[in-house]
Amino acid sequence: MRRISLILLAGCLFGALSLNAQESGVDSTGLPGDQFSLQGALELFKKAESPEAFEKMLNEEGNHVNNLDLNGDGNTDYVRVVDHPGDGVHALVLQVLVSEQESQDIAVIELEKTGDEQATAQIVGDEDIFGEQVIIEPEGEGGQEASMLFSSVNSGPAATYGEETNGLVVNVWLWPGVRFLYGPAYRPWVSPWRWGVYPGWWKPWRPFGWSVYRPWHKGFCSGYVVVHTHRVIRAHNVYMPFHSTSVIVHTRHAGPVNHYRVTRTTVIHKGPGPGRGRNGRVVVRKRKG
Repeated sequence: MRRISLILLAGCLFGALSLNAQESGVDSTGLPGDQFSLQGALELFKKAESPEAFEKMLNEEGNHVNNLDLNGDGNTDYVRVVDHPGDGVHALVLQVLVSEQESQDIAVIELEKTGDEQATAQIVGDEDIFGEQVIIEPEGEGGQEASMLFSSVNSGPAATYGEETNGLVVNVWLWPGVRFLYGPAYRPWVSPWRWGVYPGWWKPWRPFGWSVYRPWHKGFCSGYVVVHTHRVIRAHNVYMPFHSTSVIVHTRHAGPVNHYRVTRTTVIHKGPGPGRGRNGRVVVRKRKG
């Protein structure tokens, strides 16, 4: 009986860990995505004046967003940024070269202009890195962000996860990089760097241990929220034909990724507002393989 109780307790603790990690990015899941902050990347994009500047910020050690070592060579990976534009949309791919022949997408920032001075942005973490598609967007509560809200109405074949309802979405038009992307002189940015050829200012570092990296990872969560709805459908469709995965990454991380997919829990938010439940009520469901 005692043994059974211990097994059940361990299962509950693991479930809580997986749930916490998925929703807040705080606790380790053992996935490669633990070593990259989606919220942090979106925060850097919010500050960057161009895709080139954004790429540089992603790869600066002091920004503590990127701690990836996907090919296990003992050094952090360089994250490239590649823009795939469409009619009024941009798909900014965050990508790592893991060998001379292979690259792996980490995430994509999907951006759509929805009015004269309105735009919507989400970052979508790749399922090979985070175990599933993880969608993050700015949270529209308080301060300057609250003054830039507008109603969100999805149209077309929106890929909706769970039963989340549409609410208010932050208008990102005032982000300097967004206006740069929609400027008349803009030419699509494709990182000029390739395997073995990197900018002179970049010095890879040995990845930080989780106990060191965790507080930085946690610090980026404020102001951003996990949602379960693709809001930028056209940008997502532009991106998918260019989606890049690596056999090296898939093979090296198959164990943790498959384990996560079998054992993880899913939080389904009820009520209005992205990432928030009505009266704080949520439904937790167990994934079945």
